[in-house]
This record gives sequence, C-alpha cells and structure tokens, in this order.
Amino acid sequence: MPTPLRPLQHPVRLGEIAVLIGVDAGPAVDLPVAGVTLDSRAALPGDLYAALPGHVTHGARFAGDAVAAGAAAILTDADGLLACAGLGVPVLVREDPRSVLGSVAALIYGEPGNTLTLLGVTGTNGKTTVAAMVESGLRSAGRVTGLIGTVGVHIAGEVHVGARTTPEAPDLQAILAVMRERAVDAVVMEVSSIALDEHRVDGVIYDIAGFTNLSQDHLDYHGDMQAYFEAKTRLFTPQHSRLGIVGVDDDWGRLLVERAEVPVDTWSLVDPRATWSLQRSGDDRLVIGPDGEQQRLPVPMPGSFNVANALCAYAMLRRAGVDSTRAAAGIALARVPGRMQVVNGPSDVMGIVDYAHSPDAIERVLRAARESTSGKVIAVLGAGGDRDRGKRPIMGHTAASLADVIVITDDNPRSEEPSSIREAVREGANSAPPATRAEIHEVADRAAAITVAVGLAEAGDVVLVLGKGHEQGQDVAGVITPFDDVTELERALGASSLPGTP
Repeated sequence: MPTPLRPLQHPVRLGEIAVLIGVDAGPAVDLPVAGVTLDSRAALPGDLYAALPGHVTHGARFAGDAVAAGAAAILTDADGLLACAGLGVPVLVREDPRSVLGSVAALIYGEPGNTLTLLGVTGTNGKTTVAAMVESGLRSAGRVTGLIGTVGVHIAGEVHVGARTTPEAPDLQAILAVMRERAVDAVVMEVSSIALDEHRVDGVIYDIAGFTNLSQDHLDYHGDMQAYFEAKTRLFTPQHSRLGIVGVDDDWGRLLVERAEVPVDTWSLVDPRATWSLQRSGDDRLVIGPDGEQQRLPVPMPGSFNVANALCAYAMLRRAGVDSTRAAAGIALARVPGRMQVVNGPSDVMGIVDYAHSPDAIERVLRAARESTSGKVIAVLGAGGDRDRGKRPIMGHTAASLADVIVITDDNPRSEEPSSIREAVREGANSAPPATRAEIHEVADRAAAITVAVGLAEAGDVVLVLGKGHEQGQDVAGVITPFDDVTELERALGASSLPGTP
C-alpha cells in the first residue's frame, strides 16, 4: 500500500467538525483533530477515523486498530456505533458518513482547493491523456502543476504512486494540501464515475470540468448505462464545478449539455457549431474557437481519438487562461505512459502498448492502428477479473472484427478463474462475422502471448498489446507479480520504447 501523503498539521477542534455535519460532539468539543483517514492501517496520532459501511464489511470492525495507532476520534453511522463503544475516544454518529467525509476532510486540511486552480476530467476513455495534455499545457504557460490520476500523483514534477484513479476524500484533500505547501498553483485531476458516486470529490469545486465521451464500462458497479451517465452528470453541477467543456460527438455528450447545471462550452471534431471545433488546412489541424480564434494543433500521439483528446485539452487550457500558442505547444509535448506508447523494433514491426480495456477503447485503438499501416494488425488482449463481466464478449467481438490476428491472454484475473475470463472473450471473438473474423489464438501466459504475437508479425505489421498500459504488475488470485507490457514487448521485439509519436 502506498504511503499516504500528509501535509503539515494544523489541527481543528472536534466541535468544528461536529457543527459542519450537524451532530453533537459532547464534552470533546475542544479535542484537536490533525488528520483524517478511512483506512485504519494509515491512521496517525490525532486523526479522525472514518468507520464507514463498505461493500464487504464495516470499517467499525477496525476502529480498535485505528485507535491503537493514535486516532483521537471516530466518525461512523448507527451500525458502527456499537463496535466503536468502549474504545475511549469520542464518536460522532451521522447517517451516511461517507456523504460528509469530503467536506470534513476539506475542513481538517484547511480547504486547500480554495487556493488552487482545479481542472477535472471525466469520461470513459481519454481521461488520462487529456489530463496529461492539460498539465503539459499549464507547465508550458509557466504554472507550477499537480496531477492526480491513473498514472499516479505528480507534485511540481515529483512523482508519487497512486492507489486509484481518484483518491478517497481524505487522501484527496491531504494531497491537495501538500500541493499547496509545495507552491503548486494548478491541479489537473481525473474524476471517475465511481468517485463521484462515492462522494470522494465532495468538498472540491473544479474551475473547469471536461467530458471526453461515454461508452460501456464499470457496469459491474453502476448496473446500467443510465446510472453510469447519472454519476458523470454530478460533476457538472454547482457543487462540483463552475464551467463544463463537453464533447458532443456522442449521444451522451449531447445529453449532458442539456442536463448540465453549470455554463458549458462544447467541443467537436465534426460539428462546426461547437464552441471549439477542428478544421483541416492542408496537413495542419486548426482549432476554430470563439471570436474567430484559429490555432494550429499538433497532436503528439496517433489516432483520431487522440485528436479528440487534444481538442478537449486545448479548450480546457484556453478557458483556464492559457495563451493559445502555449496551450498548443504544451499539448504537443505531452507524453503518457501506456497510452498509444510506441515500441519500434529492428524488424520493421511496430509495437504499441495501450490501456484500452473497454469495447469502445479497443475499437478506437484498432482503427487507429489500421490507419497507420498497410500490413496486418495483431492484437494481444484479455479482460480484468472482478470487473464488468458483460463487456468481455463485446471486447472479443470488437477485436476479432477489426484486427487480422488476436491473441487472447490473461489481463489481471484477480480472484476469478483465468480460463473462464478468456473463454468469455473468445466466445465474443468467435461471434464476429466469419468473412472478416480475425485469426484467433489463445495463450494464457501474458509474456508468452506477446512473444507469440510478435512471432506472427512481419515487416510493416503492427502488434498492439492492450489492457494494462502503464501498470507494473499482474494480479492473479490476490498476488501481484511484477509485469510491464512495455518491457515484455521490448523484449519480444528487441526494441527500445518511444513514448508517443509526433
């Protein structure tokens, strides 16, 4: 577990927290509280321990561990109260404590978001790339930046390992407070639908919120696409943002424009009526913006979806006050590990590693690969365990319909039987139209699958390794073994990696 980032301590009184959430602190009103955590293993002296109901068990079960580590008080619900009784620390009881935890954490850490320019990006695909492009553009404009997302936490150029795309509320507010201490003035964040649903970004108001697109993913959590969409819409309310930058090249984006409760700019690759659109001029791409603005937009990674990512990032940067030239220059310099990361080999076979792990993302990447080669497109892919099972056959069908060869392998099986996951992907692959169906192979071992894929390639072909991207481990039955798709593809090709192509 990564060591949580914590700012310098500036304790608040327990009574202030109690007033904020509408409960009585009793005689402990003056008790100093210096931090907050919902993980008993991360509790520090003076912390408020948030004992929350979870998907598997109740956090109150671990309250004794938190108190033993120095937690000074507990926040829980009525179900957790009994387990926390007798621990010798005050207990604040609140219905649905998770719903107030973001505001509590913001109070304890001194409302750090109020002093930072905050930009959030949500959507199924493209969040990581857009966030990286926006951060690069901000740095190009001379801003001291922070980044929070799938590839970790960046603080003024220093990289820290992150546990999830959007941290839990206490960790998020602590990270923002550390960024403030280190003179960061602008922060870019990926904001996941689950984070919005679980109130992780409560207590944060983004100056600008960007939306990329919406397609099937996370339905194991949300249940259906409507619920998934509803979670995303929360970012575009006054409680969470001041201005939206929304892509309208899919139906969900157009619906979001209607539903947004904050002012919205639109962006589109195809609709010139959008606030920010794109126009071809010879070999150049020109952004057409408000008031006759025109700006050449170099895109540092292949694929039309990365053109879309760049346009979204550009619009966000311009609304953040970045000069058009600096915005474009910063985007051109952006590099994102595991996102269309190119690995070139001496045999003239191009390798690409990408994080694509949803049907829509796989389609986008395969179409981009098809555009860039006259040779075969060979894809290595699997599906993650303990995640949306319904998308597995769709992933297989999509890959087999668009690639020439696919090699089905293990991704992160987690607690599931790996062969059953591969079977679901293969079932979908076999359902592709026979006339255009890819040649299908199945190799359980991921390193061996990459080797097989490269062995099937000839000069001019492209080998895509999909699903894990930047990840540095493979989770099998709870054991994480070091594994890096880029390293394995380099080994198979005898190549060195080149992150992105200008």
